[in-house]
Amino acid sequence: MMRRRAFPAGLAAALLSLSAGTALARELDPFTIGDRVSATPARAMTSGAEGTDPCQFGPPGTPLGLAEAVERAICHNPQSRQAWANAKAQAAAVGVRLSAYLPTVSASFGSAKQKNTTAIENYGGLGPFSFSSRPTIRSTGLKLSWMLTDFGLRSAQLDQARALLDAANATHDATLQAALLNAAQAYFDTLTALAALDAANEAENAAKESFLAAEAKYKAGVGGLTDQLQASTAYAQARLDRVTAGGDLKNAQGSLAIAMGLTVSMPLVLVRHNGALPDTAFVKAIDDLIDDAQHNHPSLLAAQAELTAAKASVDAVRAEGRPNIALTSEFSRQNQLGQPPSLGLAPTSVTSTSNAVGVQLTIPLFEGFGRGYRIKTAEGQAESKAAELEKTKRQVTLDVWKSYQLLETESANLKAAGELVSNARESFNVARGRYKAGVGNIIELLNAQSALANAERQRIKSVSNWHTARLKLAASVGKIGLWAIR
Repeated sequence: MMRRRAFPAGLAAALLSLSAGTALARELDPFTIGDRVSATPARAMTSGAEGTDPCQFGPPGTPLGLAEAVERAICHNPQSRQAWANAKAQAAAVGVRLSAYLPTVSASFGSAKQKNTTAIENYGGLGPFSFSSRPTIRSTGLKLSWMLTDFGLRSAQLDQARALLDAANATHDATLQAALLNAAQAYFDTLTALAALDAANEAENAAKESFLAAEAKYKAGVGGLTDQLQASTAYAQARLDRVTAGGDLKNAQGSLAIAMGLTVSMPLVLVRHNGALPDTAFVKAIDDLIDDAQHNHPSLLAAQAELTAAKASVDAVRAEGRPNIALTSEFSRQNQLGQPPSLGLAPTSVTSTSNAVGVQLTIPLFEGFGRGYRIKTAEGQAESKAAELEKTKRQVTLDVWKSYQLLETESANLKAAGELVSNARESFNVARGRYKAGVGNIIELLNAQSALANAERQRIKSVSNWHTARLKLAASVGKIGLWAIR
């Protein structure tokens, strides 16, 4: 009885072993494909030490710097995680194609209980007879198959998978760069809203001072009611502008908090601008920038890799119509317990074994003309990818050109805005002095006051636009990174 239980127990052990082996296989990477993908969704764009998780953060800094805000936003960007997951999946696809070069081995185990009954009507004048047996049949088998050559099919499929992995990695890089740019834009928008609120408070104080001066003159009998009402209207408008600026700041802070993975109501204190502008050492002649973009922009690299993959797909479809040669080997063993070797003999144990080694040649002969159409489909897709690559090249060139011109424009605007504020402030001070001295009128004062407020808004907008234009130029070349925000 113990021997009869041995096979099921062995089968259970084998199944457990195979299950454990399958789980282990999921963790193994014998082709080290995982090294070709970033260890984390944001590793390529964060400053954490190697071997650590760069996306582990405590409470946000007080004040919150641009670099910290950007790193938090990159780590919590769902598009970056999606692109990283796609790259990991494509890396696994490369492993699948590499595994096609190795043999496949499978084992089989079986156990069956039979009931055989033989009835004989007449045997040498004797009969009838009836014989019954209940044999147990146990079988084991081992099969090996190894594709020796398929005349380019596996090679083309591997080239396609590798090219798609390059495309996935380039797309991941492009997604990270876009996330960095968007996060920096959200940070600058918040700083702009904060500066706009400061300017609105300053304008409100100036309007209040003008209103009090007009009111004092009216009460003293040296000013008209019209002057007081005009000053009061300007003061009310300044208060309205200040309230609007406060709302804009809260919206900008909420957008930045959400981008960083924080609650929308999280209070944020940002590092104020000290007036110094970051360097633009990366800005070269426009032709050099375009050349850099043609060699480094991740969107262009992804398009080139996708074209390579499409061409490899054409080769693979063609190779599917070629012969293939495989080595096959099989071993089987069958053991029958309780099986009579012949009629009338006592049941016994019968064991049979079989071994086979051979070479199998498969030649596709006719597939209903489907292969020709599949080749045309693959060729059409390759042509589409070639057109997409050309479109991407032109778009990258245009983006570099526009970003370069934008930075030039915003640099000039920034200088002009500084002069505008200086002149408007001086004009306001003069108008205020003239009005207090009784030689100026309220219209002159309010116009100067409005001009100063508008100049401040222009200066704030120019600073924000310059920072954005600088980052957009770096992004259009395909080289934006944390260096650009430090």
